[in-house]
Amino acid sequence: MTTGEHISHKFDEDVEEVTTSVLNMGGLVVQQIEKSVKALLAGDKEMAEEVIEDDLKVNTFDVDIDEMCNSIIVMRQPTATDLRLIMAIIKTTSDLERMGDEAKRIARQAIDISKRGVFPEQFDSIEQMSTRVIGMLNKALDAFARRDVDESFNVIQVDKKVDKDYENLVRQQITYMMEDPRKIPVAIDLLWSSRALERIGDRACNICEYVIYLVKGKDVRHVEIKELEKHL
Repeated sequence: MTTGEHISHKFDEDVEEVTTSVLNMGGLVVQQIEKSVKALLAGDKEMAEEVIEDDLKVNTFDVDIDEMCNSIIVMRQPTATDLRLIMAIIKTTSDLERMGDEAKRIARQAIDISKRGVFPEQFDSIEQMSTRVIGMLNKALDAFARRDVDESFNVIQVDKKVDKDYENLVRQQITYMMEDPRKIPVAIDLLWSSRALERIGDRACNICEYVIYLVKGKDVRHVEIKELEKHL
């Protein structure tokens, strides 16, 4: 094996290791989101507190993966596509860490609601929204693992539905507050939670944009859906 082949082989091993860590981090973040929403819907204070405590694990992944990427850059000195891959990993990890923060925010709202008392008839919309957002994140992670441009585009298209879910939920909660001022505190908690879910959907789209940039070499941030479809 030549020196060049050896370096290339070691780079592939390093990338495989760090990619596995990113996917493990993504799996943890998905669990965090699922638990935080479940705690919100059930008014489960203990489960919400678990989400807040486990955020440390997400942060640890973030630091460890960042260190691994820095080491790869220093030791392997990647260029062109390889460098794009490392940058995509770094950005993906950053978005996952922020999704973890959003899950923690939902958990805090769940604790607040558990203290106030829940109104189950208000939860249908946010449950539907959370299902869609979690589906987006799972597919985004799958697209990242397989470098799948088509799947990435599909996820980005779903984001419009999430935005619509958010708009509908905002209108719904405003109506509840106008009809019964006693529901204002809970409605505000739900609005903050739905906003957190909407941001998670946006960050799932970010991951897909990194995949498209990695595979196609095109920066598709701030590009409209119709224009993006032409690029792909």
